[in-house]
Amino acid sequence: MRIDIVTIFPEFFDVLDISLLGKARQTGIIDLGVHDLRDHAHDRHRTVDDTPYGGGAGMVMKPEPWGEALDGILEGGPGDPGDPGDPGDPLVIFPSPAGDVFTQAMARELANEQHLVFGCGRYEGIDQRVFDDTAVRARVRLVSIGDYVLNGGEVATMAMIEAIGRLIPGVVGNPESLVQESHEDGLLEYPSYTKPAEWRGRAVPPVLLSGNHGAIAAWRREQQLERTARVRPDLLA
Repeated sequence: MRIDIVTIFPEFFDVLDISLLGKARQTGIIDLGVHDLRDHAHDRHRTVDDTPYGGGAGMVMKPEPWGEALDGILEGGPGDPGDPGDPGDPLVIFPSPAGDVFTQAMARELANEQHLVFGCGRYEGIDQRVFDDTAVRARVRLVSIGDYVLNGGEVATMAMIEAIGRLIPGVVGNPESLVQESHEDGLLEYPSYTKPAEWRGRAVPPVLLSGNHGAIAAWRREQQLERTARVRPDLLA
């Protein structure tokens, strides 16, 4: 998978050089490009924002740097007459509290994409015309990671890349572990235990020491249902 990120803080994504995603980059499973939006601002101060039309607090990110940055990433350039709905086209994701809520199901869907582009907004957001112009030559999706507001899109982008990247074949060493996690079957994950069998007076549930795989599977399912009902009853509905 090819992943491109446009941001005013490219150093934020140095963390992608470590852990499983770092290994995936080294082996060529993930091809990552991080682009500094300020490289496309040509005034002395490398300005990427300005006051909003209509008034209001804060600043809005200017369309010119974004247009130039995305022109260099998306094939075809401005006004590509191709169908932007083609599933082979890049998918441009703008983290936004006004977007669709990111879920495990969405992560699994996005893990099948060939080319993802993340546009990390800041301040009061990005000029709407950037979304409209990009949608002419690529698929565009606004995505939210929750009902709260961050200072910028970098944290949300990092969370999405982490969730998506680990679902790409070859990134996680044991693929079976991916199907035994929270949200994969619509429920939260069951509690996990390891050695020693007793720690600080707390014992591992006896069923996990029984060797009875059927009983263990039933216990884990019960634990999933109980935890989901207690913590996230909305998932059961």
